[in-house]
Amino acid sequence: MSTLIKFATDSGVLDKMHPISLGQGQGPIAEQLIVANQASGGWVVLQNCHLAKSWMPKLQMLVEAFPAMADIHNDFRLWLTSMPVPYFPVPVLQASVKMTFEPPKGMRANLKGTWATMTPEVFEGCVKPHEWLKLLFSLIFFHAAVQERRKFGPLGFNTRYDFNNTDLEVCVQTLRMFLDEQPVIPWEALLYVSGEIHYGGRVTDNWDRRTVMCMLRGYFCPGVLDEGYLFSTDSDLYFAPPDGDLQSYRDYVDGLPYNDTVGIFGLHANAKITFEKQESDKMLETIGSIQQGLGGGGAGGTPEETVKAMAEDLLGRVPPLLDRNDAGEATFTLNEKGELNSLQIVLLHEMGRFNRLMRTCQSTLTDLGKAIQGLVVMSGELDAMFQSMLKNQVPKLWAKVSYPSLKTLASWMKDLLERVTFFKHWLSIGQPACFPLPAFFFQQGFMTGILQMHARRYAIPIDTLSFSFVIRQEETGAELGQGPTDGVYIDGFFVDGARYDREKRMMADSHHKVMFDTMPVIHFVPTENYKRSEADYEAPLYKTSVRAGVLSTTGASSNFIVPVDIPTDKNPDYWVRMGVALLCALTD
Repeated sequence: MSTLIKFATDSGVLDKMHPISLGQGQGPIAEQLIVANQASGGWVVLQNCHLAKSWMPKLQMLVEAFPAMADIHNDFRLWLTSMPVPYFPVPVLQASVKMTFEPPKGMRANLKGTWATMTPEVFEGCVKPHEWLKLLFSLIFFHAAVQERRKFGPLGFNTRYDFNNTDLEVCVQTLRMFLDEQPVIPWEALLYVSGEIHYGGRVTDNWDRRTVMCMLRGYFCPGVLDEGYLFSTDSDLYFAPPDGDLQSYRDYVDGLPYNDTVGIFGLHANAKITFEKQESDKMLETIGSIQQGLGGGGAGGTPEETVKAMAEDLLGRVPPLLDRNDAGEATFTLNEKGELNSLQIVLLHEMGRFNRLMRTCQSTLTDLGKAIQGLVVMSGELDAMFQSMLKNQVPKLWAKVSYPSLKTLASWMKDLLERVTFFKHWLSIGQPACFPLPAFFFQQGFMTGILQMHARRYAIPIDTLSFSFVIRQEETGAELGQGPTDGVYIDGFFVDGARYDREKRMMADSHHKVMFDTMPVIHFVPTENYKRSEADYEAPLYKTSVRAGVLSTTGASSNFIVPVDIPTDKNPDYWVRMGVALLCALTD
């Protein structure tokens, strides 16, 4: 919109431009503006067309009627702004001149685009020129960094946010206002307004907001005002140039390398491998999606023969249902009140979820085999299942009732067998000494059950309890003899973005080309009014490496389980910029 206003000002028609932001009840007003300005030659700007889905057909009718009208003024213009949405009228797109605004790829291109549009009025408009130029460059560099960080997927941000030039423009205005009006630089206010409000207003995930604030602290700090302050951990080419004219800043940006180093974002060198793998996977997925029906058996069999054989094999591997009648004597022992404890109830819930999944697997595999033989109708869902199995993907029919997983079909079935085996052991033998948290369907329910048991045992209000953590030397639960008195031992975690140093017993940088590391057994201890140490790194624990996922009821991440404190000899911000997290499961 700011670009359009500038263009209208340069064209001398700003007084004839009529902008309106579409939304509920704005359609009739927009129609009146279009009709009124067709004859007068004004400009009508309809912003945010994606917010007026029900009015889009009416807009299409208005645009399609333009060629038949003889009284349209030559100077009349209709401007439309919209996010890309599938319901935007195609005839309107075909009849219009289209422009898209996307950030250029690469730090150099991004910085160059911003400085190319920088005006002398903005560049020279502050009463503290030295501080202004240093912080202005830092802010523009930060804007480019948060946009480029998105390409690293979950290592960058859990969710891909649409940071754009509007965020930068508002922050620039805020920065100049603070510098003009305050005798000293209000660092805390700058950080809060720019990070929590302007950029943070787009961020829906609290862990992503932590990352944004951590990055911004590297650009809005007193050190930025010193000459030679570096913005990268692995290159001396990225810094705020000495004070000069506007062209000197453009010349500096022109001299930056085309290929970015990962140190700009605070990431490990392995992050580049992760990014390149993601790009390769996207390309292969695209190639696979346009080759429908070209699969076949290794020995030249037809797709039908291949899937039929796979269905028969998988049907034979689906484990039998978990039955409460198979429980051991101590598994469901009642307490003194004649009730089951929280963990016994968690076990019953998990059994119900796994049985539902296994029933679905059995029934759909049976139906698919019959459909291939022509004994029943091949429905759309069964056909989608057929195509998924050809690509070694988990069918959507199963994913709807399954736990979150990114594994291929073969790996998923192996994973299912391991999970069910654990619960069978728990059912028949009793509560284990160590729990593999990745085996659970609903890990959050298990964690709540642990807190609930502790609260009842010691008559403590559950809302005052949270977990503290002790990282043990045992690598797996098999090395443990018995469980702890309070809390639980848990194993099966992976570290993404770093590794756990067994000798120092703290977080350390990843080895080159080693993307993930395992964690030893962790003792989760329910603690009353627990205050975590600021020196530890608070690592979020996720179910899968995607990290994203939203609960429809609360808006919180359904993938996030609990934060785990891990000792470190570095500033925890170092690991925040690295995107370090714990995972329950990998992709294979």
